[in-house]
Amino acid sequence: MLQSMTTETETHSISVNGEHRRVPAGTTVAGLVQLIGFDPARVAVERNLAVVPRSTLGEVQVEDGDDYEIVHFVGGG
Repeated sequence: MLQSMTTETETHSISVNGEHRRVPAGTTVAGLVQLIGFDPARVAVERNLAVVPRSTLGEVQVEDGDDYEIVHFVGGG
């Protein structure tokens, strides 16, 4: 039997603010926030209807099927 010469990287299918995305397996919530261009220190994240404490964003792993709402705080006057 022949083996494929290409190795696919495993990804997870998730929803962020109502939009479908695929992210690499092993991505943390902080990594997800950075992937979409936000500073993890300036966001509020809800995962599957539960708030993710900012102090744990670097520890919580993104899982296949997760639904995220991410709010970005903007300073100004």
